[in-house]
Amino acid sequence: MMENNGQGKEKMNEKSKVYYSDLRTGFNNSLLDKLGKLIERAGISSIDMDGKFVAIKIHFGEPGNLAFLRPNWARVVTDKVRSLGGKPFLTDCNTLYVGGRKNALDHIDAAYSNGFVPYATGAHVIIADGLKGNDETEVEVKGAKHIGKAKIGKAIMDADVVISLTHFKGHESTGFGGALKNLGMGSGSRAGKMEMHAMGKARASKDLCIGCRRCEKICAHGAPTFDKDGKCSIDQEKCVGCGRCISICPKDAIEPASYNSNDELNCRMMEYAKAVVDGRPCFHISIAVDISPNCDCHNENDMPIIPNVGLFASFDPVALDQAAADMCNSMAPNRNSALDEVGEHTHDHFHDIHPDTNWKQGLEYAEEIGLGHRDYELVKVK
Repeated sequence: MMENNGQGKEKMNEKSKVYYSDLRTGFNNSLLDKLGKLIERAGISSIDMDGKFVAIKIHFGEPGNLAFLRPNWARVVTDKVRSLGGKPFLTDCNTLYVGGRKNALDHIDAAYSNGFVPYATGAHVIIADGLKGNDETEVEVKGAKHIGKAKIGKAIMDADVVISLTHFKGHESTGFGGALKNLGMGSGSRAGKMEMHAMGKARASKDLCIGCRRCEKICAHGAPTFDKDGKCSIDQEKCVGCGRCISICPKDAIEPASYNSNDELNCRMMEYAKAVVDGRPCFHISIAVDISPNCDCHNENDMPIIPNVGLFASFDPVALDQAAADMCNSMAPNRNSALDEVGEHTHDHFHDIHPDTNWKQGLEYAEEIGLGHRDYELVKVK
């Protein structure tokens, strides 16, 4: 039986409900109207939000990428939350890699540049893991096989209610990026992202190191050492893989020494997603438009691999991801897209375009640890 993370409790052996709207509109029925009707029908109003802080977990888009969700979608959700007495804020955590969202100041600049300003969205932007990506809460995950305690952005854990608002698209490591990736990878602090991606140990590049010794100050185990020129090395025997040196280095001279397999990355990401949703009301929305082959974390986006699919909402993030993936896989590839260029198709678009990934394994593990059900009932909302 899946654990209840909202008001949408599923009974034993009962399929999870996933609500779906296509993208057809009339003169007096916009896509924004359809999203509002969809989330209402899916039960968002059954959540007690009165006076509660409501984190709307979203990806603001890496500067240069144009496939991210328009801020107009977020406005529909924030207006609904406010109508229910809630206090919404839009949130994400800083990135582990070099880019335009590595610290809170650059991250907010990116969000504002992409249109997520308060007067447009109806909510402020809060970067959940703070200025440098190390403002985190450690959360024990029941049933986890790979991690002890997940490192989640503190503002996300401080929220009373969590709503995931996800752009459904392909992903080069996990097959696709859906609600569970938005919640798991997206809610991890920089150290948490390292724990999901990497085996834990860090290494330093002497070519990039400027000898500032910030890593030495933040390390509790004495792992950073310095040569006669003041250049850093990481003692692998002392390093415990917390990732704090990676988050603090101003020149990105420190990085993970090795990376997890995609299968283990999927499992760790699901454990992080469970850390976010357990024990409080949660609701999940996926918008399957502009379905690019790769993540919105890239500073570019290739053309969509399939036509736009539609809008999805559910209390069950596993069922939501499964339903969106199934619907996407029923679509024909867009001509001249990266998917169209794949030689032999297996009717699993996300595996075809990224053969080293296995998104099904990720959802199976999510179901195993109690995040939800893969078996679902699709309810169409006109």
